[in-house]
Amino acid sequence: MESLVSIVTPCYNGEFFVGRFMESVLNQTYSNLELILINDGSTDQTEEVVHTYQKRLEQRGIRFVYQCQKNAGQAAALNKGLKLFKGEYLTWLDSDDEIMPEFIEKKVKFLQRNPEYVYCYGKAIVVNEDAPEKIVDIYEKRKRTGRYAYFEDILFSKNVFFSGYMVKTSAFDAVIPNREIYCGRGGQNAQILLPLSWYYGNPGYVEDSVYKYYIRRDSHSHSQNTSEKIIRQLHNYEQILIFTLQQIPEREVRKYICIVRKHFARLRFGNAVDTKNSELIKKYFYELIQVRELKVHDFALYVKYSNKVVRKLFHVEG
Repeated sequence: MESLVSIVTPCYNGEFFVGRFMESVLNQTYSNLELILINDGSTDQTEEVVHTYQKRLEQRGIRFVYQCQKNAGQAAALNKGLKLFKGEYLTWLDSDDEIMPEFIEKKVKFLQRNPEYVYCYGKAIVVNEDAPEKIVDIYEKRKRTGRYAYFEDILFSKNVFFSGYMVKTSAFDAVIPNREIYCGRGGQNAQILLPLSWYYGNPGYVEDSVYKYYIRRDSHSHSQNTSEKIIRQLHNYEQILIFTLQQIPEREVRKYICIVRKHFARLRFGNAVDTKNSELIKKYFYELIQVRELKVHDFALYVKYSNKVVRKLFHVEG
């Protein structure tokens, strides 16, 4: 008998896209599935749309678990789903995306045939929701190798696509024993992938297991961001990463906390400079000093945008 694979997905106000996701689950070539969908307090017709699929899921033999909670954010919704799943394998997905028919089957076969891997990813194609037939980007097998290469790239969001992974439940429970991640805004995938990559190294790659990622105009991750908003997001994401690192009880991981603080202090200063707001620039200039990340060109930028005489000379407004 096929091993049970659990799909966990949070959903908020998904009436216009959750049906697409449900159809892609129904179209899977792998049969022994469990779908756990957590409605994060949607205010639209998400629940009604989801319930129209219940009979078809049951006819297909897919165990379906649906729960609705008060709006608490994607991480809280994901946590609820993680407490409920029973499969030997887990994949956590976004309900506004789509998985190709062999997405599950190819990954299960890979993990069964390659026991040296406990988790894996595949090709991801990126499309705009307004023109889903046109591919705007493709993520394929990573070229960077090394024992901690994947861990570091996840930490600094370099050359990594964060969605569409599958993990053996035994490995997942080993690194997140309470099945709970930090309930910050965003960063859910990183919180799972960081401990996995720290303890188990690089994931396997499955070419024919394809994830279709939709860019939506109203998506939080693709909305127009001001530099001030980006600074707030950077603070939040840094907090999530540091919390996640602190859950790894290994002395060697502590050095990365310092590196993360320096990295995000630099990002915040850069965005503060973009605002040309002298008070913001001053604030994050001193943060660079505090984390010992100050460079000569940072001082030049600080003088240019904070000194009134220099600002007037360079016609700097704001």
